[in-house]
Amino acid sequence: MSEVEVVTSKPSNFIRNIINADLEAGKNEGHIRTRFPPEPNGYLHIGHAKSICLNFGIANDYNGECNLRFDDTNPHKENEEFVNAIKEDVLWLGFDWTDHQYFASDYFGKLYDYAVQLIEQGDAYVCDLSADEIREYRGTLTEPGKNSPYRDRSIAENLALFKGMRDGEFADGSKLLRAKIDMSSPNINMRDPAIYRIRHGVVHHQTGSEWCIYPMYDYTHCLSDSIEGVTHSICTLEFADHKALYDWFLDTLKVPCHPLQIEFSRLNLQYAITSKRKLTQLVEDGLVDGWNDPRMSTISGMRRRGYPAAAIRDFCERIGVTKADNSVEMEMFDNCIRENLNEHAPRAMAVLNPLKVVITNYPEGQTEQLVAANHPQDDSMGTRIVPFTRELYIDKEDFKEEANNKFKRLVTDKEVRLRNAYVIRCDEVIKDAEGEIIELRCSYDPATLGANPEGRKVKGVIHWVSAEQGIKAEVRLFDRLFNHPHPDNDKSVDDFTVHINPNSLVTLTDCVLEPSLLDAAPGTVYQFEREGYFCADSELCQDGKLVFNRTVTLRDTWDKPE
Repeated sequence: MSEVEVVTSKPSNFIRNIINADLEAGKNEGHIRTRFPPEPNGYLHIGHAKSICLNFGIANDYNGECNLRFDDTNPHKENEEFVNAIKEDVLWLGFDWTDHQYFASDYFGKLYDYAVQLIEQGDAYVCDLSADEIREYRGTLTEPGKNSPYRDRSIAENLALFKGMRDGEFADGSKLLRAKIDMSSPNINMRDPAIYRIRHGVVHHQTGSEWCIYPMYDYTHCLSDSIEGVTHSICTLEFADHKALYDWFLDTLKVPCHPLQIEFSRLNLQYAITSKRKLTQLVEDGLVDGWNDPRMSTISGMRRRGYPAAAIRDFCERIGVTKADNSVEMEMFDNCIRENLNEHAPRAMAVLNPLKVVITNYPEGQTEQLVAANHPQDDSMGTRIVPFTRELYIDKEDFKEEANNKFKRLVTDKEVRLRNAYVIRCDEVIKDAEGEIIELRCSYDPATLGANPEGRKVKGVIHWVSAEQGIKAEVRLFDRLFNHPHPDNDKSVDDFTVHINPNSLVTLTDCVLEPSLLDAAPGTVYQFEREGYFCADSELCQDGKLVFNRTVTLRDTWDKPE
């Protein structure tokens, strides 16, 4: 595909229509450059995944480039851990910025020079108002602001004061460099916004202690885009009101490259949080087990839970790109995960709530090595050996002493088929002193391995594990972290954390797994037959300990609140 060829093979959206029109008009010399510009002050979440797929996807489709740029203008909240986590997440999702990695801090010198240019043009001034005074002078959405008493300082005085800010002569909060625009503008973002503020005593993760003044986000972002030659600056709708400021800085400074800002609706996923500030609160308040807690909507949490990157990309493709705010149902996301795992996850058997079964007519000490398919619809995934012994475990939920015909599992004096093995019949129920069932005595039909029994029909099939050769494991049943579809948008409460689901994590410690899972590689997802999809935990599976996280159930079983 040539660089000027429009893309028609992908589903169209308004952003692609704009880009196609620009290409047809010969803009940007037929070249496309986008960027993904995270602030390194936290881990990426599912909302960022949509932006990553959009920006890198467009660059790939149009034979262009997508820059990974860290907008690192606030060293108080940023660090190297977040930088590395962001890079890992982007790569894991399937995108590579190659040699196009940048930091806004790479341009601090150039940004300082641009600020000096604004002062020399009479378009910026040093202001001594306090933060409270600035808020008072700014006005409201219905009332205009008023000019700062320092707005008419001379160019020479502003240059000297700004140099003094740079040289560390003034205390934090004592001075700001502000753009001189219009304090009566109906767009409150245009009312002389801050450009630089003083920050002493912080060490920047890239520039160290070189600077004691730091540029503001709105000023830095547009100029970084321009310096990097970005053609289309794609951002979410909350930046729509900032577009006038984006354009003002670029036009006022007369920079040679003026990217086009395009806004799209952010991803709002029900029963999840996509606010980095509130995700940070969950971590710092100890309400979750870190940024990669499998209940979190962070990309690292989803990876640890076992969500495939391809399924997340598929989800982002399905929800599309629009300008309309919407809320995507969690069921849609879960179904994308299920569809992918149903096709790609190998099968295994695991008993989460064990009930012992003794097959009384099976020889003591004998073990059969039965063959089971790793995937019932994909022969290329091969087979595995499952040992069959006299003593087994089945799930407690798969047995009832009495049941109607709708119950297709094991019942006293009735038969059921063991998956990949024989038909068994329950002959006797053993209980403890409290009346709890602790063991079943059963018999098996040796003629039913891979064959139906003669003269009778067995309807049910249940999973099982050898009691003698099964392996112990901990299984963590993760569910939605919140029990409200819009936990951070409920006006009836002051604290979104009241909507945390108390059953979002249930830990089972007595599970028994088939021995083929003994060497399960951390991060590998299996379908535990009849139970769901489970991932070997990437952190806890060590020193011989097996811990599996439930990725998603086999079907949607979520009870929506009334």
